[in-house]
Amino acid sequence: MIEIKNINKTFGDRQIIFDVSFTFLPGKCNLVIGESGSGKTTIMKMMVGLVTPETGEILYDGADFLSMTLREKQELRKSIGMLFQGGALFDSQTLEENVIFPLDMFTDMSKEEKLERANFCLKRVNLENKNKLFPSELSGGMKKRAALARSLSINPKYLFCDEPNSGLDPRTSIVIDELIKEVTEEFNITTMVVTHDMNSVIGIGHNILYLYKGKKWWEGTNKQVLRTDNKELLDFVYASEFLRELRPK
Repeated sequence: MIEIKNINKTFGDRQIIFDVSFTFLPGKCNLVIGESGSGKTTIMKMMVGLVTPETGEILYDGADFLSMTLREKQELRKSIGMLFQGGALFDSQTLEENVIFPLDMFTDMSKEEKLERANFCLKRVNLENKNKLFPSELSGGMKKRAALARSLSINPKYLFCDEPNSGLDPRTSIVIDELIKEVTEEFNITTMVVTHDMNSVIGIGHNILYLYKGKKWWEGTNKQVLRTDNKELLDFVYASEFLRELRPK
């Protein structure tokens, strides 16, 4: 479980995050949603140590990340998987080499153990026997699945996904969503997904934080999000012209 408590962040003279608190549950897809500029990515960057809040706490199973020593933070990062918006695969490496890369960095596994783990992860995302392909040979959806396999290679306790459906068609987006949901539940991972994709919100949003202008404006589940009376959230949910006609009166 990850908890953020009363975190605030300012860049220059502009405050971006205002006293936000939220609990990210293990075995669930925890979504952070909101309009562009609402602070979603800043929250994620603070949680993985790329940005430091002025005040507040970031607790990993009760241990305050902000108070950890450098060595303690490095140890924690061994249990964190990252799925980047663009996939961030290494173009010069095969899928097998991409998936093994975190194992080279963070483990002392033998070559045989690394290969076994890579095969398991690629199979888990339906890329079995694609080991020797390069990223340039993959479709957009396959690249995202390969990136997910790499993020799973170290058997993470925590998984961070930044706009995992960016650039994908609706059908492929659903495939990625379902994979994230399945591995989250199967391996009891604490997963955080930053997104503005309403299909993801409705499909896998077990635990949702809605940010509005850097403030925590609403929290709930995908079953509650369509029944809320929160005006700003409803404006966000029913932003498209098609969905606007379905908005409750």
